[in-house]
Formats: sequence, C-alpha cells, structure tokens
Amino acid sequence: MNADIDATAKRSALLDRVLGGIEWAGNRLPHPVLLFALLFVLLAVVSTVLELTGVSVTVPGTDETRAVQGLLSGDGLAWLLENLVGNFAGFPPFATVLVLIMAVGLAEKTGLLETAVRATLARAPRAVLPYAVAFVACQAHMMSDVAMVVIPPLAAMLFRSAGRHPVAGLLGGFACTGAGYAAGFTVGSLDALYVGITQQAMTVLPEAAGVHVNLLSNYFFTAASSVVLGLLGGFLIARVLEPRLGTWSGGTATDGAGEPVVSARQRRALLVAGAVLAGYVALVLTVWLWPGSPLRGEDGALVPSPGLSGIVPMFFGAFVLTGLAYGVVAGTVRSSGDAITMAGEAVKGMSGYVVLVFVAAQVIALFEWSNVGVVLAVKAAALLESVGLTGFGAIVLFILLACLLNLFITSGSALWSLMGPVFVPAFMLLGLDPALSQAAFRIGDSATGIITPMNPYLLLVLAMLREYEPDARLGTLISRLSIFVVPFLVVWTVLLGAFYVFDLPLGVGSGIRLP
Repeated sequence: MNADIDATAKRSALLDRVLGGIEWAGNRLPHPVLLFALLFVLLAVVSTVLELTGVSVTVPGTDETRAVQGLLSGDGLAWLLENLVGNFAGFPPFATVLVLIMAVGLAEKTGLLETAVRATLARAPRAVLPYAVAFVACQAHMMSDVAMVVIPPLAAMLFRSAGRHPVAGLLGGFACTGAGYAAGFTVGSLDALYVGITQQAMTVLPEAAGVHVNLLSNYFFTAASSVVLGLLGGFLIARVLEPRLGTWSGGTATDGAGEPVVSARQRRALLVAGAVLAGYVALVLTVWLWPGSPLRGEDGALVPSPGLSGIVPMFFGAFVLTGLAYGVVAGTVRSSGDAITMAGEAVKGMSGYVVLVFVAAQVIALFEWSNVGVVLAVKAAALLESVGLTGFGAIVLFILLACLLNLFITSGSALWSLMGPVFVPAFMLLGLDPALSQAAFRIGDSATGIITPMNPYLLLVLAMLREYEPDARLGTLISRLSIFVVPFLVVWTVLLGAFYVFDLPLGVGSGIRLP
C-alpha cells in the first residue's frame, strides 16, 4: 500500500515539475502583442532569405508551383501597405468574436445565463459537471468556431454556480472543444469540407474509380471518439486541472442553505426566454428544412448550405432574442438604452483582445502570402512519405506530422488541402481507405491547436482568464491547457488503432482497407 502511495506521489510530483517547467518557459515569453511582433519580424527575414535562395514547391495533385515571397522586397512592402488594414478587418475570427460577444454579453448582463445555470444546478450533480462539459464540448464542431466563444464562458459560469473553480470550467471547456474538435455524434460543415478535399485528392489515382467518401464516412469513429474523449476530458478537468487551481474563494450563486437562489420572477422570465428560444429554433429549422428553401445548398442539400454557413448570425439572433425576453420579464431591461449599454459593456472588455488581433492578423496573413506555410507543409509531408512506412505506423507518423503543422497552420481546411493530395493517394497505394486518412487527420488537426499562439481563440481565452486571474500570462494558460494535449492525442490514436486492428468500419460505406 505504501509503495502504491509513493509511486502516485512521485508521478504527481513529476507532472507538477513538467507543468511548472512549461509555465516557467511560457511566462518567459514576452507579452503576446510583442511576441507576435517579433514573429512578424522573424518571418519577414526568413521569407526574404528563402526567396533569395529560390525556394519553391509544387502543390501536390496540381501543376501549380508556389515560390516563397519575401516581405523585405518591393513587392512585399507594397503588399503590406495595401493589406495592413485589410488583414486586421478581414481576420475571420475577429468579426465572429465581436458579433457573438455582443449577443452573449447581452444575455449575460440581463441575468439570463446566470439564472439558467442556477436553475439547472439542482438537477445536475456537482460531480457530473466536468464530464457534462467535456461531452458537450466534444460535440461542438457542429457549431463551427462559435463553440470557441460560447462554451468556455458558459462552462466557467456553470462551475462557479456549483461552487467549483470557474477557471477549471473555462479552460476545460476550451480544451475539450479544441482538442476534440473533429469528434461528435453530429454532422456539420466541417465534415463537408473534409469530404470535399478528400474526394478531390483521390482523383489523382486511377485506383480511385469506384471508391467514394461521404459525409458519414467517419461517423462511427467520430461518434465513438466523442464518448471516449468526453470521459477522458471530464477526468482531466476534475482530477488533474481543477486540483492544481486550488480552492475557489470567489463565492457561489447559492444561499446559505446551499440551494440555487432563483426568485419566482426570474423563473417566470426564464420560462418566457425558453419559449422564445424554442419558437426561434423551430422557425429556423422549418425554414432550413423546407423543400426549395433559400437556406438549402445546391440541389437542395442541407450540408453544405447557407443555413450552416450562417450559423453565426443565427446564434446572434438566439442570444439577443432570449436575452431581451428574459430582461424585459425579469426587469433588468427597462428600455432599449439598457440593452445597448449592456452589449457595449461586453465589447468594451475586449479592448485588449482587439490589440492582440491586430498584430496576430498581420503574422498569419504574412505566413499565407509569403507561401512559407505551403512550403513547410509540402516539404514535411514529402519527407514523411519518403520514409516508406506501411500499416498503422505510417498512420501514426502522419498524425504526428499533422499535429506539428497544426501549430503553424490552424485552419483545418487549409492544412488538409495541403496534406490530403499527398497522403490520400499514398495511403490508397498501400491499400488503405481514404476515410482512414481523413480520420487520422482529424486527430492531428485537433489535438495541438489549443496550445499554439497562432490560434486566435487562445488569445480570447487568455482575455477571459484574466477576468478571474488578472495577472495570468500566456505561459500559465498554455501549461494548463497542455494537460489535455498528450492524453487526447494518445487515447484518440489508440482508439483509431482499435478500429484498424479489428478492421471496424469507420462510418457508413467506408472502412479501414480498400475492398
């Protein structure tokens, strides 16, 4: 017994030292704004040197040649002057974040969100919360990037209302959303993007005739993944992350008896808001599913379609309508000026994030314009392909390569567009179903995205974290999130290995090996 206790203590001490080292190293990094500024300068120099040495690549599956373009040149200077403002204004997550922050902020400041979590607290066992948050987060790709904005603060509020540490909810919600992003029981626009790229990558081989992928090609695998990762994520939140945060002393939304405090008026307002939300969802679904609806895609397709592409404004409408309905009935919104002030206060708190985005947008835009990202992905993919491994060992190396590249190219569709044309045909020549390549990419594209500064949502979570810990730095955030990276990567890869070993179908109409 004592030996087991000593071994557990040693493992805990080792983990503490590793995480402490990550935090120490991360906190030695400069302020994120300065960090991105330094990255911009470094990338400017590297891109110029690569241009002078004539570095270029041919994009796999095409005859297109991409040469590196240097920033420290006439063309580079012209590009920067013409696009500096556009890079910032057109940064995709920026508008999404601000739009949703206005709506979510309104719903929060009217009291809707707090009342909702307090009203449900009586039915949700305290011990189940981490697992519930993790499971919901692992379904979040249906919501697209909206999930990165919505789930973490709601999870923090839920934890706080239950008397648990809100930072555990915040970071656990973000970690499970990001590291398990491509899992889930649901099918969404992400699946459509992956399938389209996979199908196109297959066409370079005559062997592709008669082989097809569809939206459900990975469904069995992703559904199983969401259950396994939900349990794993809940365990990591409850047993690893939260104990290292210490005891939360900021109070709970309960009275002295420990029961949620929800007045009769608040409960009535919550019921009205729920009715408004139900009506809104019913209307949206009816319009989307109606034959011939303008919200359908080509030939009446539901995925992809304008209905899915417009999920951000749909969520905006849901939060605004339910927030206003609650506020009017509860008495927290007495005029239109109250609602406008609440939304403005929510955006005001994002001023630091706006500055970060301005600099980060320049770095990411330069990474794309200079073609350094393309060269890095193609060269690394070709190197791995040249190793000539077969079987699941090649799949594991492919996953690790995707993990590495995901630190630099955080767009899943962009990264799969580069890797798919190389590895889908290569693995097909080894007798492996394209659905397996796609499933493996899902793992690598998800696991490491939560710890790279290139992920703009990491900066958003840092801003949210500072609401609870004003002195929190990037290293603190990365060290806490890193708890999830290796377990998610290992367990998810092992799960894929189980599908491979037992030759289980990955989804509808697909398997591991080609027939």
